[in-house]
Parts: sequence; C-alpha cells; structure tokens
Amino acid sequence: MNNTYLKEYVKANLRPCQLKQLSILEVIDDICRKHNIEYWLDGGTLLGAVRHGGFIPWDDDIDIAMRKEALEKFIKVAPAELPDNLFLQTPESDPQSKEPIIKVRDLNSLYIESTDTFNAEYQKGLYVDIFPFIDYPSVSKSFVKKVAKGISVSYSILHAQHYYSLRSFFEFFYFGAKYLLLNAIWSMASVVKSHDTYISNILINNGYGIMHRQDSIFPLGTIEFEGKTFSAPGNPDAYLKDLFRNYMEIPPEDKRHIHAIYVQPTLNVQTS
Repeated sequence: MNNTYLKEYVKANLRPCQLKQLSILEVIDDICRKHNIEYWLDGGTLLGAVRHGGFIPWDDDIDIAMRKEALEKFIKVAPAELPDNLFLQTPESDPQSKEPIIKVRDLNSLYIESTDTFNAEYQKGLYVDIFPFIDYPSVSKSFVKKVAKGISVSYSILHAQHYYSLRSFFEFFYFGAKYLLLNAIWSMASVVKSHDTYISNILINNGYGIMHRQDSIFPLGTIEFEGKTFSAPGNPDAYLKDLFRNYMEIPPEDKRHIHAIYVQPTLNVQTS
C-alpha cells in the first residue's frame, strides 16, 4: 500500500535530517584534523558537493571514506572524543547490529530504513557512514566486478536474518563456500599483482566492483559542502566518473529516492 502521508512526513523532515548529519560530519572532521587522520567525501556526498554545492536535494545520508589503517586509528581515538550524543557504531560496540559499515550515529534521533529490525536493540539514530578503503591488485575491472559482487552478495546473505528451512540450510553452505572460494581467489591475485595503482572499498561493501586510481584521490584536496570545507579526492571528476559515469546528469523524478522509510530528526528526550 502506498502510504502518502508517511512519505510526505519523511520529505518534510529531510532538511532537518541533513543538517543533523552535517553536524556529525563536522565533529568527525574535527577529530580527524586533531589526530592527523586522512578522510574524504565519498559517493553521493561528493556528488552533491560537486553538482549541488551540498546535499543532493533528495539525499538523506553522508558517506566518507578512509584508508583501512586510518579507520582503525579513528576507531581507537573517536570514543573518547565524541560528544555524549554521538556513538561510534561498530560490530564490537553494538553487536546486535548486522551492518558491516562503521557509522557515527546521533543518539537523539531515529532513522529507519527498510532493512532495519525494530525488535533488535541496536542504535538507529541518524548517521554518517565511514567506508574503509584498501589497495587493490592491478587486475581487470571485469575480474574485480565478478569477485567483488560475489563476495558482497554472499556476505549479505550469510549475515541476513535466517529462519530454519531446507532452503536456508543449502543457502548457508552454498554461499559460505562461494564466499571462501572468492576470497581465496582474491588473495591469490593480491599476492601476484602489484598494489600501487588502484584503491577501493573493502569487497563486502563493493557490490558494483568499483575501482579508483590512487592518483585520483591522493594527494587529497578540499571541497565546499553546505558552505563548509571538507576533505575530498584530489581529482573529484575522475573519482565520480568511476562511480556514476555521467554524474552531472540529473536523474528523473522516479529515480530520486530517499533511503529512510521513517525519520525523526530529534527525539526531544530529556535526560537527567
């Protein structure tokens, strides 16, 4: 059933949602500057900065990326640096969350996506996604797409909520074996091929098999986003072409999707 009232409610709360996410990004930026941690705007956030000077008008999330080693450092220092209303969500800090992506969440808000489970007690506030990037071996794009898609899909199925059935039993073994095999193939390619040209998201987050040239990111530059300056790939044009090809083309209205199915930018809970 098409719930027009709920959709209009989400749209009406989109801008307050964006502004709260922007405030999270500013805190992350401050921590990264203080501890010399390199990050850059990624995905639709970088696209919004280039094409719109800020958020894509219908976008309701913020994506940034770091080298995996930088993210590991961020995970160590951030809990002591984040204000009380922000929470670093990792598999260790929030075990009930099945999400493999590291997030900084705002605790005084509620953000529900179609994949969320209400009876699981993980944090569901507004967030900024942080993607860990790793060096890729110098292999063909077709090879990366095939392996990355297989690993990403297998991981998602293996970590989805399962109900006991003959089908789930066979899925577990089929996708478990596929996941192990493709990871072994990737490891072999990583041993025999150089790693000084390409970089991208870890494979479980890279279902489209995107690869970036390292020199399209480094040395990092800066870009204006919502009137503020943040770190960005040194060559945002090349970076965005890898992601979206003709990225300056505005999609038709039926392709402009808000991710959230429900959002409450502020819970207005009084804490003692």
